[in-house]
Amino acid sequence: MMKQSAPARAARFGKASSLPRPAMAKAMARRSLVVKAEAVKPVVIGLAADSGCGKSTFMRRMTSIFGGAPKPPAGGNPDSNTLISDMTTVICLDDYHCLDRNGRKEKGVTALAPEAQNFELMYQQVKAMKEGKSVDKPIYNHVTGLLDPAEKIEAPKILVIEGLHPFYDQRVRDLLDFKIYLDISDDIKFAWKIQRDMAERGHSLDSIKKSIEARKPDFDAYIDPQKKDADVIIQVLPTQLVPDTEGKFLRVRMIQKEGKKLFDPVHLFDEGSTISWIPCGRKLTCSFPGIKLAYGPDTWYGEEVSILEMDGQFDKLEELIYVESHLSNTSAKFYGEITQQMLKNSSFPGSNNGTGLFQTIVGLKVREVYERITAKEVVPV
Repeated sequence: MMKQSAPARAARFGKASSLPRPAMAKAMARRSLVVKAEAVKPVVIGLAADSGCGKSTFMRRMTSIFGGAPKPPAGGNPDSNTLISDMTTVICLDDYHCLDRNGRKEKGVTALAPEAQNFELMYQQVKAMKEGKSVDKPIYNHVTGLLDPAEKIEAPKILVIEGLHPFYDQRVRDLLDFKIYLDISDDIKFAWKIQRDMAERGHSLDSIKKSIEARKPDFDAYIDPQKKDADVIIQVLPTQLVPDTEGKFLRVRMIQKEGKKLFDPVHLFDEGSTISWIPCGRKLTCSFPGIKLAYGPDTWYGEEVSILEMDGQFDKLEELIYVESHLSNTSAKFYGEITQQMLKNSSFPGSNNGTGLFQTIVGLKVREVYERITAKEVVPV
């Protein structure tokens, strides 16, 4: 809020001489209360997943719901991992590595190991930003493998921390308003990681295989257990429709915890029922092997959940509205908003299957979480 001059403050409350001191004190007290009510603290979202599991694509889908193209901090390090848009700031938790690539090699640890992370700094800076303060955040350079000089990050309306360990440290976990985990099966993860690291980062196939094998024990020990703490899990598995050894078709499940005050699970047809549905071929064009949806109650690490599932893929994105019309509690603000968002981001990976659909729905849930916490409405874009 802009600081007012003395004349401006006087104009707001009247000239000092026109009110007795007690009345003026009460007026100033009321004004102070209004200022405090307007000071909305950032909402903090956590996204956990292993490397190469679609975090970047999910971030692009989610931030597009709030408007603006995500960009690195203006005038800063071109290798910054931070992305800032109209309402959101996305921070990559790799920036809190306390060991660079050479340091990890010398100590014989992977980037997934807790001893390679500065959890104390992570906690202090996430806490500071949730309190509305700016921080000087370190940068882990994925190109050089070095720790670059820090960059100044202002507290946004929505702070998203994404990476390997957002739920690992309980102090950080307790700061999160909404937690998401991308749970990718080993077969699918391997195919995605090859595509990303070979095409975008210039790694060889042999180096990727060795990296995956070296990381697997630490992933199982430190990353995978975090999914039990998530509010929503997007699980990507090989299809059950046909034999598929190449991962061309995906079975995607959205696992949603029940009883969360900021989150209402999406359901298909009838809430709480067990549903298996093959959509009408005349209304949803699907090439072989077709598409199948399912919904029903289940348990996840001892907690009650609802699971929405899509197996297979569709051909015409605009026809997705047929599926959307049978879903409830999607947090869409108007009929067809999910389909509109999918069409807007049709070039993103997963736009013809459940990964894109469920990422979009979870993005809408993030918007609803923000609105419930802040009591401020976000206009659809």
